[in-house]
Amino acid sequence: MSIFLTITGIFVILAVLWDGFETMVLPRRITRRFRFARFFYRTAWRLWSLLLKTIPSQGARGTYRALFGPLSLLLLLCTWALSLVVGFSLLYLSTGSGLIADGSHLGFGEALYMSGTTFFTLGLGDVIPAGSFARALTVIEAGMGYGFLAVLIGHLPSLNQSFSNREVNISLLDARAGSPPTAFEILYRHSHDYGIETLRQLLYDWERWSAELLESHLSFPVLAYYRSQHDNQSWLSALTAVLDVSALVITGIKGACEHQAQLTFAMARHAVVDLAFIFKTPPRTPIEDRLSNDDLLYLRNALAAENVKLKSGEEMKEKLRELRRMYEPYVYALSRYLYLALPPWISDADRKDDWQKSAWDRVRGVQRGEGQLGIKKDHF
Repeated sequence: MSIFLTITGIFVILAVLWDGFETMVLPRRITRRFRFARFFYRTAWRLWSLLLKTIPSQGARGTYRALFGPLSLLLLLCTWALSLVVGFSLLYLSTGSGLIADGSHLGFGEALYMSGTTFFTLGLGDVIPAGSFARALTVIEAGMGYGFLAVLIGHLPSLNQSFSNREVNISLLDARAGSPPTAFEILYRHSHDYGIETLRQLLYDWERWSAELLESHLSFPVLAYYRSQHDNQSWLSALTAVLDVSALVITGIKGACEHQAQLTFAMARHAVVDLAFIFKTPPRTPIEDRLSNDDLLYLRNALAAENVKLKSGEEMKEKLRELRRMYEPYVYALSRYLYLALPPWISDADRKDDWQKSAWDRVRGVQRGEGQLGIKKDHF
């Protein structure tokens, strides 16, 4: 029994330490089939989503889904800490007479209590280790408790900084692409003088943003569960809109920074595919076509009115469909798993951008009977 407890305790401790190292310290993708952190998040997310389906209000469901990211991280840390406490308590128990209180040798409950007070460095002293092995365990566990706290303190600022950097660029896209962002609005709002140069710079910036998103979300997958400030914004909708406009520039707009669009498309598609692999969401063909032939015709005519001419013909349509097949099944699978809506190709003309709204809009709109005005490029 002593050997079994020792082996089990060591296995639990090493498994938790390795999982924590891969999740919080190692900045690379882990391809192993089973990881506790991945199993934890997939299970917790499914249970959380099933629970939220019982809430009738769509807005309330979105709000509570936003709580999952921070809460799940805290719960994972608590699970690791509890597992380490249990692992060390098994080692204390394996020593046989390794713990003493009031002159009496104690059992598993006291071993668990001793492990908890040591790990969290309480040092109450009502239960003490007896023997060199138990004392060595006490020192090791106390040091591990300090290390666990240090990793936690060092990890959270990095996580928050990555989230903040991601959201800054998503917020900047609001006035450039609408809310939610769409490929049509990006091209429409860059149809002014020197618009092509501005569009090239936008695609360049989002090439780098896609690379940063890939790096940060592979290192910290929990960031994918963190929601944006507005319900009509998300990292997935922004990434999809950038892929949409890149595909449209590559196939349909001659002389409109095709090379930069190709680079942006490649980086954004790389991010989508790798993140779909991380979350084990195999590509799925969308149920509804996001860009029908009628939508493409409307888009072509509306842009032509602003001197942005799209190519026509079956060759252009087939090339566009080919590019869309390279990323739409992946973003669709991610949107289904994460409950993040994909943006349309063409925005609703009556929808305001987020920068045009405030918390008082609804009250004033009811009192004055104000309608919603879509943003036009002439406003800039």
